[in-house]
Amino acid sequence: MRVGFVIPTYPGEKRVALLPEHITDDYENQLIIETGFGANLGIADAEYQAKGCQIDTRENIFNSCDTIFCLKLLSPEDYHLLREGQMIIGWTHPTGSGTAFYQNVACKKRLKIIDLDNIYPTANLGEKHIPITFIKKNFVWKNSYYAGVCSVMHALLSAGFYPDSNTKVAVLASGSVSQGAYSFISKFNVDLRMFYRKTMSEFYETIGEYDIIINGIEVDGTVKHIITKEQLKQVKRGCLIIDSAADAGNAIEGTRYMTIANPLYEEDGLYFYEVNNAPSMLYRKTSYEISKSFSEWVYKKDVKRFYDLFD
Repeated sequence: MRVGFVIPTYPGEKRVALLPEHITDDYENQLIIETGFGANLGIADAEYQAKGCQIDTRENIFNSCDTIFCLKLLSPEDYHLLREGQMIIGWTHPTGSGTAFYQNVACKKRLKIIDLDNIYPTANLGEKHIPITFIKKNFVWKNSYYAGVCSVMHALLSAGFYPDSNTKVAVLASGSVSQGAYSFISKFNVDLRMFYRKTMSEFYETIGEYDIIINGIEVDGTVKHIITKEQLKQVKRGCLIIDSAADAGNAIEGTRYMTIANPLYEEDGLYFYEVNNAPSMLYRKTSYEISKSFSEWVYKKDVKRFYDLFD
């Protein structure tokens, strides 16, 4: 089947989700690559052509391919190019940051939306939300790890904050995102604690003590919020709250998404970092990890297996 790869136009996004070195002879799909797809990494179109890919314009790809891959959410300028029943694959977040696109565009055009969430990948069509069991859990965990690293690094630089041994820090959860965050912040020799789901009661008891709070928990429906608006009233003024899980409004009640260019906002004396493509800060490293993992679990085999989920 023909799979069209288009350049993500999401603000600040620089990752290249498919590198020529990961395109092998056993690929089962015909790959159509947008002109300039690898430009952020200095990859020429000819390098994709040498691997058997066809190069075409963005408009032609939307017009000729039933399956479109875009790493991040499509932008409004692409909506008129979408055709009834097309399949869109990527980090589409239909119940998160992509809710408006899903409800207002995807559902109306009967688009088949494949969300490549690292933990819970799903196939979505209207009211159907089908787990994708042939993609292993944590298949692209290294990108999640760098989400933790990048969000903390970027938040500190943006806030002009240089932590030291007097800085009290709480890291919530112990998954890949939190591990990356913990790894980076610990380099400053801070007064650091990591809280697990079972020890969150201890965190809530001491929530007013921390100078930096880093969340690595994405709400999965069993919990409404990790930190509520009421609990935020107890947080120390001037505290930097970094949502490394990038689950705006859900993990931390009332938060809103920002961009790489404008990552922080202040509210009631607290500073919030909420950027859902922070790993693009290390786009060279994360492009490699994404391309390698996605090639193995998503691109290589016939995409018909995604269509079969809706039968």
